[in-house]
Amino acid sequence: MKRQLLGVAAILLSISTYAQDNPLWMRYCAISPDGTTIAFTYKGDIYTVPSTGGRASQITTNPAHDTKPIWSPDGKKIAFASDRMGSMDIFEVNKEGGIPKRLTTHSGNETPVAYKDAGHILFLANIMPTAEDAQFPSGQFQQVYEVNTEGGRPILFSSMPMEDISINHTGNTLLYHDKKGYEDPWRKHHTSSITRDIWLCSLNGNRTFRKQTAFNGENRTPVWASDDKSFYYLSEEKGSFNIFKRDIDGNTSKQITNHTKHPVRFLSAASNGTLCYGYDGEIYTVKEGAIPQKVQISIVTDKNDKDLIRQIKRSGATEISLSPDAKEIAFVLRGDVYVTSTEYSTTKQITNTPQQERDIHFSPDGRSIVYASERNGLWQIYQTSLAKKEEKQFAYATDIKEERLTNSDITSFQPQYSPDGKEVAFLENRTTIRVLNLKSKAVRTVMDGKYEYSYSDGDQWYQWSPDSKWILTNYIGIGGWNNKDVALVNASGNGEIHNLTESGYSDGNAKWVLDGKAMIWESDRAGFRSHGSWGAEADIYIMFFDLDAYDRFRMSKEELALLEDSEKKDKEKSEEKEKADHKKDKKKDSKKEDDKKEVKPLVFDLENSRDRVIRLTVNSSRLGDAVLTPKGDKLYYQAAFESGYDLWEHDLKENKTKIVMKKVGGGALLPDKKGENLFLCSQGGIKKVTVSSGETKPVEFEAFFDYQPYGEREYIFDHVWQQVEDKFYVKDLHGVDWKGYHEAYARFLPYINNNYDFQEMLSEMLGELNGSHTGARYYSNGPILSTATLGVFYDETYDGDGLKIKEILAKGPFAVKKTDVTPGCIIEKIDGKPIVKGQDYFPLLEGKAGRKVLLAIYNPATGKRFDITIKAISMGEQSNLLYKRWVERCRNIVDKLSEGRIGYVHVKGMDSQSFREVYSEVLGRCRNKEAIIVDTRHNGGGWLHDDLATLLSGKEYQRFVPRGQYIGSDPFNKWLKPSCVLVCEDNYSNAHGFPWVYKELKIGKLIGAPVPGTMTAVWWENQIDPSIVFGIPQVGCMDMRGQYAENHQLSPDIEVYNTPEKALAGEDQQLEAAVQEMLKTIGEKK
Repeated sequence: MKRQLLGVAAILLSISTYAQDNPLWMRYCAISPDGTTIAFTYKGDIYTVPSTGGRASQITTNPAHDTKPIWSPDGKKIAFASDRMGSMDIFEVNKEGGIPKRLTTHSGNETPVAYKDAGHILFLANIMPTAEDAQFPSGQFQQVYEVNTEGGRPILFSSMPMEDISINHTGNTLLYHDKKGYEDPWRKHHTSSITRDIWLCSLNGNRTFRKQTAFNGENRTPVWASDDKSFYYLSEEKGSFNIFKRDIDGNTSKQITNHTKHPVRFLSAASNGTLCYGYDGEIYTVKEGAIPQKVQISIVTDKNDKDLIRQIKRSGATEISLSPDAKEIAFVLRGDVYVTSTEYSTTKQITNTPQQERDIHFSPDGRSIVYASERNGLWQIYQTSLAKKEEKQFAYATDIKEERLTNSDITSFQPQYSPDGKEVAFLENRTTIRVLNLKSKAVRTVMDGKYEYSYSDGDQWYQWSPDSKWILTNYIGIGGWNNKDVALVNASGNGEIHNLTESGYSDGNAKWVLDGKAMIWESDRAGFRSHGSWGAEADIYIMFFDLDAYDRFRMSKEELALLEDSEKKDKEKSEEKEKADHKKDKKKDSKKEDDKKEVKPLVFDLENSRDRVIRLTVNSSRLGDAVLTPKGDKLYYQAAFESGYDLWEHDLKENKTKIVMKKVGGGALLPDKKGENLFLCSQGGIKKVTVSSGETKPVEFEAFFDYQPYGEREYIFDHVWQQVEDKFYVKDLHGVDWKGYHEAYARFLPYINNNYDFQEMLSEMLGELNGSHTGARYYSNGPILSTATLGVFYDETYDGDGLKIKEILAKGPFAVKKTDVTPGCIIEKIDGKPIVKGQDYFPLLEGKAGRKVLLAIYNPATGKRFDITIKAISMGEQSNLLYKRWVERCRNIVDKLSEGRIGYVHVKGMDSQSFREVYSEVLGRCRNKEAIIVDTRHNGGGWLHDDLATLLSGKEYQRFVPRGQYIGSDPFNKWLKPSCVLVCEDNYSNAHGFPWVYKELKIGKLIGAPVPGTMTAVWWENQIDPSIVFGIPQVGCMDMRGQYAENHQLSPDIEVYNTPEKALAGEDQQLEAAVQEMLKTIGEKK
């Protein structure tokens, strides 16, 4: 192992040395206005290099991430984004380097897009739209602000998002590409309504907008040509992203570059006509009509990151396994296996790899641990054992030995020793249960994988029987994905399977109890169900395979005490007889001792087992794990009734329930053999709970962890690639050369030293799939203190000291208490500090969310000055208030245009809470409306298509009329009148699925913009570096004609787009069209 690690280190060293002259993954290149110099991002710093190539100069050296450089018009300054204060802020630095000047202070992320002129920078930020703007308020739709290069208060430039802005030489017209909604920015090859288009915006007087591109795929990053009459841009109209040229308002385009396989990114232009761009991790220049030239770059700099960082970790455990004697606990920490003593913090490292180990299990004799490890891109089963006979515990072992147990080329994980220690069961290809005999190494199939489906790794459950001859497992049979069962499977591999539950509800996670005479499992058959979407509260049930055990379990405390007393006397008599026999025949007695140790084979009475089912939990809840004591008198379980899981005890004989421990977490509960203590892994720590007293004690550990950032990123890269290979919703992966892309992107790994770059590289690779719901995400730590807000719109035209209030948000800080503050009032001070004209006021609100803030107010209308105290809110809370305001405005528009005849409801998400709100609006406030508009625009998805379609597809079949009075209709829980559904480009996932169902079932008309084909179920998988997450679209939805919804755009019955001018002025053309259609449907008022 040491030799192997040294080899890896040597390779990394040689690569890093070589990388200085041939750097890769240089991003965000931008050429200076005079065409002499190129700025770019490499390894989180800003560099410049002559446009003809040569040695690069490092402009920033801060440990933070510096990125996205742009040049000032005179070419003397570079503005860039940096997270050195926690979130991305705008900084400016001299082109030769020096100390950058911070220009923005808001805790959100700001990104520079262009210099408006020599003294002002335009940047993207999510702070506040204008009060008039009718666009959907969402964090993904950033506004454009301008900030002075000396700093100060940012000024709103555009309430509408404009990305990759390019301003012409006279400064009166700009080009930009739009943002219509969510899709991973690095996705490629898709043609749908969500793809970007290029627009021209005239800044003279009232702004006007003209769309410049018509291709239904991606058009991005426009840059003006030197004549101000034409522009260059990036487009996929001829395959991969390449540079094209188009005249303003022209109908034809000219292709400038002809790259294949990889996309052209980061286009910029110099005044001399030189274009600069990124391709395949490197930088190129080209002039129209010439051949692109690769810029040869040399970077000579000190290596400021490490290949190996040694750490001691006392938290971060993600799973545990208890040794048979409960003296040790094995656990996994960031993909490595450790064992610690349950009484002391002494900890032994079992594996030390940059790859991932998981699914640990102690052998019955406590001398071995089995686990899965993904090495060389393949999950296989490994075992580590104590090498010296005299050593009894791993925590104190001096010699351990690892061996690989499986030798297949198929994914194999989740191993589990049989109770007799002779065999190991495991999952092959995620759902096939196989068993390996440790002596003969023979492997047999116990249950075919076709009877299960794995949505996310770790979602399968199975457990050996005490006699090592049977296995309890989750089971969907044929087509039972949404209501799984529990099956009993013969471990011999003879194909014998018994479906034990067949309830039509969801049953699973079965455990053997009472020496194999019964099982407990989780079922939602009695729990409250979500009103819409999926999910239900569950209970723990017990099923008996033995009639005597069933009778005994149902005995009262008194009956059981009498029986146990009788059994005790019988046992004493038996022991006395054994002693007498022992004197007669020692050999015979010895044989009896061996027989006694042997576990008797289980015998099942399954014929009436469903009649021997008892519900053990008193109240349904969101359940974690559950444990029944060996005696069967008490049940311990995790239940979440409010926020988080608590540990509960239910005394089955006394019929009493109590909380043992609050906020215990939802990890697996592992009891010792006597059931006296429970061990669990929660929030990175390990806890021991003594059940009799409820006392909780942490199981401390000191884990030596060798963090290998480059090695770990290489592992995550391979893992992500393999997960897609194994789980993408169609086997052909949309026909892409996935193996080829592995090679193409793996070569960048030695040149990436941070998660910003790593996330982008993963997203670029995943983007080749042309699939929805994919790409990687990086969740950085963010700022320590967030900028609070006061819940008001400010008058952007006001130019004096203080902040002039234009509108107070309903339910905001000023609205929830009685104040004399009205629109037109000026906030002069925050907590005693004056708000000076032109100065940045965001620092005055730093860290104030949820806290009381003293405001000095001046009312120009009355001339009065007064102080008030309000509680500031977070940006997230303000976002929710803006959403409610948008919905209320839409409702008022519909009410006004229809004269109160038509109802309106917006579906925020495809989840139960949203459905409750829709149900309430439709059958409550809108009950007596003649028609309803159901607005699904900008809905990000979930799972609600059938619930919404059912709600809106009601057909009246009878009325309730006592003594001639109409009091209601059947069905009473459905909408019985006309409806239509509003859709747009930003409908995603199930917000594509529901409108599709609505149209397919001919319930009503769809109105708005086409919806991209994204109705595919996703698994977002957390990596061993928990800040990295990526998505796999893995369950495709196929219609009855055999066509997947993925990448099949849904066209509305009435196509309407909201134009920028109208939206910014407060008009919603799609909503107005829906009202007109509904008025046409219901006809004249009677």
